[in-house]
Amino acid sequence: MSFKALLAGVSAIALLTACSPSSDQAAIEPAPQNEMETVAVAAVEQTESERLNAWFQTEFEAELALSPVSQTYLGMIDDLDAYGRWDDNSEQAFRDGLNREAARIRRMNDNFDFDALTDEAQVSWRFAEFIAANNAQQAEFWDHGYIFTQFFGPHTNMPSLLIGQHRVDTIGHAEAYISRLNGMAANLRVSTAQAEERAQAGVVAPAFAFPVIISTTRGMITGAPFDDGEASPLLSDFTAKVDALLEAEENPITPEQRDDLIARATTALTEQVGPAFNELIDTMERHAEMADGNTDGVWTLPEGPAFYESQLVNYTTRTDMTAEQIHQTGLDEVARIHDEMRVIMATVGFEGTLPEFFEHLRTDEQFFYPNTDEGRQRYIDEATAMIDEVMVSAPDFFGALPTGAMEVRAVEDYRIETATGAFYEQGSLDGTRPGAYYVNLSDMAELPVYQMQTLAFHEGAPGHHFQIALTQELEGTPMFQRFTWYSAYGEGWALYAEALGKDMGFFTDPYQDFGRLSYEVFRAGRLVVDTGIHAMRWSEEEAAAYMTANTPMTPGDIEAEIRRYIVWPGQAVSYKVGMLTILDLRNRAMAELGDDFDWGEFHDVVLTNGSIPLTLMEELVMNWVAEKQATE
Repeated sequence: MSFKALLAGVSAIALLTACSPSSDQAAIEPAPQNEMETVAVAAVEQTESERLNAWFQTEFEAELALSPVSQTYLGMIDDLDAYGRWDDNSEQAFRDGLNREAARIRRMNDNFDFDALTDEAQVSWRFAEFIAANNAQQAEFWDHGYIFTQFFGPHTNMPSLLIGQHRVDTIGHAEAYISRLNGMAANLRVSTAQAEERAQAGVVAPAFAFPVIISTTRGMITGAPFDDGEASPLLSDFTAKVDALLEAEENPITPEQRDDLIARATTALTEQVGPAFNELIDTMERHAEMADGNTDGVWTLPEGPAFYESQLVNYTTRTDMTAEQIHQTGLDEVARIHDEMRVIMATVGFEGTLPEFFEHLRTDEQFFYPNTDEGRQRYIDEATAMIDEVMVSAPDFFGALPTGAMEVRAVEDYRIETATGAFYEQGSLDGTRPGAYYVNLSDMAELPVYQMQTLAFHEGAPGHHFQIALTQELEGTPMFQRFTWYSAYGEGWALYAEALGKDMGFFTDPYQDFGRLSYEVFRAGRLVVDTGIHAMRWSEEEAAAYMTANTPMTPGDIEAEIRRYIVWPGQAVSYKVGMLTILDLRNRAMAELGDDFDWGEFHDVVLTNGSIPLTLMEELVMNWVAEKQATE
């Protein structure tokens, strides 16, 4: 997901964990007594579940009001003041968010009767409690994460929001864009200061991250108005959006207004954005010296082992798996998948060892499209066709289906250096912006054709698009539940969706089926490598050697992935842990129900409760099984 903006990492989802920052202290503390009195009056005509959901909605809106960035991601752009601001990214704002969340959970327990709730409302209650407990646990290591890496950070997140999410449909929207340009410097300086404080305490990103951070940051302030080159990414984007207003059907701007907007944006870039980005570059250059060539895992950090343990709990949403158990699970899964791969290798008539077949797939030109515009377009077209085929078969395996549209797109130039090979970005709530499966086409040698189908299923349909769009479209479900994201659920579902494609009758081409297994073995290898790096003190070279020997991934992909695991501890294990959990639940349900097992009903249980923790998913699935058995 950019998820997966979250970031990744993230995106609008960040606010929905109820830890949204705010600089407005008056807004931080609602009036609990008055609020509960209001809810109590409404209860005259409401059930307990309706009363709870109404309260959830009030709390969600209060948090959303404190996060202008989340409002933008959700397509809420009418409030021009909010549309021109960034979230408060200070530590105090973070702590304030935790305090608000803890207070909410106390009020929920004090003012609502859990036993009087419907099953669905009880799920929402338990989900809210899980979020609060997990956030509190993660907050213990707030200062252990890397703020700037080669993979994510405010230096790319803020420009990405402006370029990719900030619409300019009116002159007011353009004014808000300029306001955000002016506010970017202060926001970036807060993050830079946090990175400096952490570095002084021993939390320094690996050495390999800094050249990319510095290069990407410098790229944002290269070109006009910073030098005599072509327009820089932000000025180019703003100019194009403002120029479109000249031709707007309603209330087009005048050339004079256009020139004034461009001039003011230019001033914001030169006087605010440029200096702050240069200060970041200076800081990162010093931190690069402090890194002194180190590329080790987080075991080198203060409290590193405890930090890693907390990350495993966060990303798996399970507390019953140690690093050692996850490592062994990975080894076992790699061995199983290799056996299936050898069957396909024999089917296509390849004579040699599995590593030799991997090398054949990495190097034979037949498995790659030309690194040309024609090759890139062919990839986009064929990936789109694969997803279209899935949509035809989907009603046989799903009850609920998403109504929101989805497109396959190439990653834009402005973020192509830092983007992963492929990712999904959710559409807006109002449906004006479709979901998008993005493919990084910068180097076609990193996109083997035999992996096209499984990649499309993972990022598109029935993977992230089904999971995210269906969750967004839920009716009668609290908003916080619809937009919270946990990697074990979201990435676990997407990897499960790849395997589901086989059950749906796809992967009839043996090479595409091998591509499916190649991605699965890659995710199984992540269990081995992530724990190896952070718990067993493997070097970057040892991790790369393992992936090279056990997966058919290309050298460039392996290097990028290993370095991703190093700066993002624990996240990589969520895919396979989540997939194995869903598969195990499905197999248990099939064994219990026999002919009464229904694909659509099972997938509805998994997909229509939000990004729930795996422990809660298990209870819901087994409750569904028990209910079906009781009706026989």
